[in-house]
Amino acid sequence: MAKMTTVLTAPEPGTEIKPIYKYSEEQTTQIEALRQYAYSLLLPSSDPYHQWELRWLNKLDTVPRYIRAAKWKMHDAQKRIKGTLEWRREFKPELILPDEVKIESETGKIILNGFDKDGRPIIYMRPGRENTETSPRQLRHLVWWLERAKDMMPPGQESLVIVVDYKSTTLRTNPSVSVASKVLTILQQHYVETLGRAIVVNLPLLLNFFYKGIAPFLDPVTRDKMRFNPDLFELIPKSQLDSDFGGEHEFEFDHESYWKQIIEHCGIAPDGTRLPGYFDGPVSPQPKLEEAISEDGLIHEAGYVNTLYRDDYGYLSF
Repeated sequence: MAKMTTVLTAPEPGTEIKPIYKYSEEQTTQIEALRQYAYSLLLPSSDPYHQWELRWLNKLDTVPRYIRAAKWKMHDAQKRIKGTLEWRREFKPELILPDEVKIESETGKIILNGFDKDGRPIIYMRPGRENTETSPRQLRHLVWWLERAKDMMPPGQESLVIVVDYKSTTLRTNPSVSVASKVLTILQQHYVETLGRAIVVNLPLLLNFFYKGIAPFLDPVTRDKMRFNPDLFELIPKSQLDSDFGGEHEFEFDHESYWKQIIEHCGIAPDGTRLPGYFDGPVSPQPKLEEAISEDGLIHEAGYVNTLYRDDYGYLSF
């Protein structure tokens, strides 16, 4: 089969989005209480970042993810969401300029392409393709891709898959334990309940010490999601899996073509904001979702199906 440069931006037709979270009346009340707490922390509307903060908070999955991560303990959930609001104000992940991080993507060391059997977008990480020296920009590059994965999640999906391929990785190209700990902090504290699976393949014995080094930074939930050299066909449709791993998607990485497709699909403007029609103000995503609901109560979009219902407070939930 001939190589292709087209990025897969939707799950395989017929994919059933999993997991689906349904909440009891008591849990819905807690979600609403946490939502109101988070609203009380919002920046004033006069602040330029207010609209982006509100956009993040209004996403259907944001508040439920934080209360779930806290195991329904309100004080812990409030602490977690407050910490992320403060981090986002400093980091401003929605406003990272594409040109700021483009150089980091030139070798394809991080690629977003395809979806697993549950409709999770896949981020491939290939440390062997490292092309820059350690710097804060590397972290911003990673966060930029986490945001793009969020963009590509089909309705109802809240998590992603990370495949770390250590083929051709050396001690020089492998990230340091210090950098890895910063990455884990961002994932575990500010993208809670976002990592669905972490898959490690082609790990040489030489780098086993690396995972021993980062083990203290792994919380039990993250550790349980890690799999080493699993059968990828059990997790990812062959049509969505990169041919480097035995899949049928014969993807040829061409940096300019790939970068253009991602920018256009996600509607990213040169200043990091969104083009009109993608995001043009602090609006709730609810109207867009309601437009997708058919008479049978299901969301039908891009060939995959999910169930939607309205809770007692009028919020749409999956």
